[in-house]
Amino acid sequence: MQGASGPNTVADARLLPLGDGRRVGSLRDYLAIARFDHSTKHIFIVPGIVLAYLLRGVRTDFLPLSVVLGFLTAVCIASANYTINEWLDREFDKFHPTKSARPSVAKILSGRLVVLEWAVFILVGLVSAYLDGKLMFGIAVVFGLQGLAYNVPPVRTKDKVYVDVISESINNPLRLMIGWAIIDPTSLPPSSVILTYWFGGAFLMAAKRLSEYREICASHGKDLLSRYRASFAGYGENTLTASCLFYTLFSVFFLAIFLLKYRIEYLLIVPFVIVLFSYYLTLSMEAGSTAQKPERLYTERGLLLIVTLLSIVFAVASFVDIPILNVFLSQRFISIQ
Repeated sequence: MQGASGPNTVADARLLPLGDGRRVGSLRDYLAIARFDHSTKHIFIVPGIVLAYLLRGVRTDFLPLSVVLGFLTAVCIASANYTINEWLDREFDKFHPTKSARPSVAKILSGRLVVLEWAVFILVGLVSAYLDGKLMFGIAVVFGLQGLAYNVPPVRTKDKVYVDVISESINNPLRLMIGWAIIDPTSLPPSSVILTYWFGGAFLMAAKRLSEYREICASHGKDLLSRYRASFAGYGENTLTASCLFYTLFSVFFLAIFLLKYRIEYLLIVPFVIVLFSYYLTLSMEAGSTAQKPERLYTERGLLLIVTLLSIVFAVASFVDIPILNVFLSQRFISIQ
């Protein structure tokens, strides 16, 4: 029989009637569904800050408060999205080997309190964005609407094959734009950078699903996996792997457009980006991969080494002119005479 702590296995979760053996959730449980431990994902704001500084310069009215408001906006809107995500997924997460232990599944939570929690986070996030400026506020509104479209029926894009990845990964360019708006509230990043971030995020989400698919299908079968997430019914290991390649190629394609248009020296980072994608795909195919928990990727030393090297090369390419690379900007033919 299941103990008071709630279901710990998929089998237990399927056998456990609603409310049987579960404790009423505490304040700690309500805070847990906001997933503050996922705040590491907001590191994607930093490249937006750096790019805006390099391409646009620092705004004349820039204040350190803008940085605080930008990150507060991101944290609060993301936590609002996580809150509604976990609450609406509670009947599906009970079929997942580990997510069945989440507070919304293992504890009895009040729907009204969850909605109130979501509303408070949304309100604080939108107010923070409004205090920073119109651009930040617009980004925050889109960020919040994305969470609703992704999680709430009848739209609920997370249940639709491929649309789930594309809609979830929009959070990446939104974080980029938050960083950009901190420095320059009068413009948006180049479309090539936005698309690079978007397809890069899609690759991360597809790799996460590939990792889940391989692991859960091997241990519990595809039927149970589809009950956890409806979109998995339309996926296969081959199609998920192919989609990872698809998103990678488009991300690197748009990255190349940006590099050629804005600073040819940035071509030096392309090999490191390719290695980064390759390493991450390999990582996603390992048993118990951290690709299933992107918030813990900071524990992967190999990944951190690649990112560090990429950052160093990017810094050098930002301030050191390399005229020989200009050869890629002109038409040249290979002579055979």
